[in-house]
Amino acid sequence: MRKVWLILDDRMGNINQIKGVGEALGWPMEEKKISYNHWIRLPNFLRGASPLGICPESLSFLSEPWPDLVIGAGRRMFPLLLHIKKKSGGKTKVVQLMNPGRWGFSKADLIVLPRHDDYKGTAPNVFQTLGAPHRVTQEKLKEELEKWRPVMEKYPSPRISVIIGGATKKAPFTLDMAKRLAADVMALKPGSLLITTSRRTPKEVVDYLFDTFPKETTFFYKFGDAGENPYFGLLAWGGQIVVTGDSMSMCSECCAAGVPVYIFAPQGTMGKKHERFHKELYASGYATALGSGQKAFGGSLNAAKEVAERITSLFGDAS
Repeated sequence: MRKVWLILDDRMGNINQIKGVGEALGWPMEEKKISYNHWIRLPNFLRGASPLGICPESLSFLSEPWPDLVIGAGRRMFPLLLHIKKKSGGKTKVVQLMNPGRWGFSKADLIVLPRHDDYKGTAPNVFQTLGAPHRVTQEKLKEELEKWRPVMEKYPSPRISVIIGGATKKAPFTLDMAKRLAADVMALKPGSLLITTSRRTPKEVVDYLFDTFPKETTFFYKFGDAGENPYFGLLAWGGQIVVTGDSMSMCSECCAAGVPVYIFAPQGTMGKKHERFHKELYASGYATALGSGQKAFGGSLNAAKEVAERITSLFGDAS
């Protein structure tokens, strides 16, 4: 049987993409958790196919027998994937999710890029998808529906789940945006609201929304609260979903829930990549813009399944 290593770092978006592809692939797999040190700031072409930038304690878990396939995500991780391939004598195939940087395009066996990256090359090892791979499947949603039933079923329909991201390096999430989000959400006339914030949500935004929405009909999880994060439960229980457009991973996951999805992305608050991605989702019928007055759509966007099928076609099945 073919064996897969999933190399996981500290970024939840990366982790969910990697696990989503691994789960869709269905091959025997091991998760390898790594952490970085200060050398990770070096550009990849200087790090080369090496473990430079990886904490030594992480490397102790990376040893023979080497896997047939290694999956990782993000620029920082890519040299480590190449190092594993080198240590295996070339046996290990490298699947890189997200752009590895110009230096890496000829070095991975398969590079998975979202179409909104606007890649213009013709490399045969590049596979493009609509949205990011993720772990949201109908089977998982059914599990989450039952898991969260004792908590969520008391909230009246129509239930609207609100998935809130936050500030990015290039764009803040302001209090004025929070006020507009609250107004647009309430315009949908929810029976109840199921809300979760993220690590990137500014405190003043969290506090404003918590104080604004009606307490008796709102489930509100603040990132870092005690207990399990209900994120997947909210995807299962929302009859409609509102998601902030700052996270491409969250937008992709919400568009797999099979219910109408509204994206909150006020004009001028998002980068060009985000804008391209949102337009693709709107054009494909997976979502619509919150506050646009247009009817939202629904679907089951699943790039992880497409990537798993591509891996199988390139490298064979698990036997």
